[in-house]
Amino acid sequence: MSVRLHPHAQARLIERGATEAEVIATVESGTPFAAQFGRTGFRRNFSFNAEWRGTVYTMKKVEVIAVKENEDWLVITVIVKYF
Repeated sequence: MSVRLHPHAQARLIERGATEAEVIATVESGTPFAAQFGRTGFRRNFSFNAEWRGTVYTMKKVEVIAVKENEDWLVITVIVKYF
């Protein structure tokens, strides 16, 4: 199984503060959930302990929305929540 990123997802990585490694780890070992339009979501928490846009957070949750293509996953978008 491989994980590929759609150009939209790649752009969201930068603006939302996730790394490609975090996205791949989320798909490979995160908690799956049903998403809209028959897609699959995955979520996983990561230790952060850093500043994001002027506020220090200890954790961040990466949520990935993906679609299965044969044996691979195509990541459509990435959502990051800091807490």
